[in-house]
Amino acid sequence: MKIAGLQKFSLIDYPGKISAVVFTRGCNFRCPFCHNPELVLPESYAELYPPEKIFQFFDKRRNQLDGIVITGGEPTLQDDLIDFVKEIKKFGYLVKLDTNGSKPDVLEQMICEKLLDYISMDIKAPFDKYDLVCGVKSNPENIQKSIDVIKKSDIVHTFRTTVVKQFLDYSDLIAIRELVGDNQKYVLQNFNKSGKILNSKLKEIEQYTDMEISNFQKFISEKDTIPHIQ
Repeated sequence: MKIAGLQKFSLIDYPGKISAVVFTRGCNFRCPFCHNPELVLPESYAELYPPEKIFQFFDKRRNQLDGIVITGGEPTLQDDLIDFVKEIKKFGYLVKLDTNGSKPDVLEQMICEKLLDYISMDIKAPFDKYDLVCGVKSNPENIQKSIDVIKKSDIVHTFRTTVVKQFLDYSDLIAIRELVGDNQKYVLQNFNKSGKILNSKLKEIEQYTDMEISNFQKFISEKDTIPHIQ
């Protein structure tokens, strides 16, 4: 496993649980709003953690943590992800996976082997905008397959979208809501200009307010009429 970061304590990354967060190195997307360039860009790569030290930490924290969150980068690119999660399970932890959904076969295998307890999948945009928002040539069929695989599972899951004003408007969010389908938890998160960003120019451009994002969430949840955008 190419592990480039470890957050030893979190109350927000695994809903309702106390967790540690493992950050894997490497991603097949280049989302300009990404806050982890050191996990995405080879020229910015952070140093790797020895997996044995990660396991030593997990062992020591058995009675203090409920679960482990695996995020990135994109964890499903790691060839030994499944073996890594199997080792985590030996400590008795719950496991949450954050993914961009580009590797549905990996997701399906992990679900079939009952290795996951929570899945959070980012849906970047409607399919006609996917390449623009994720910064590379994408495969919408894989994204849709991942959505379907997750929905058919009995695993707790959330679909989410980071909303950047330059890329997405109300109609785009409604289109993503339709991709996700009814009776699915779909959460919007506002783009945060602070910290490191893959494309620093986004810091200089006007973004949606938190109130606007809250209104977006309300309309999407209620499937109401799309409001007019000024």
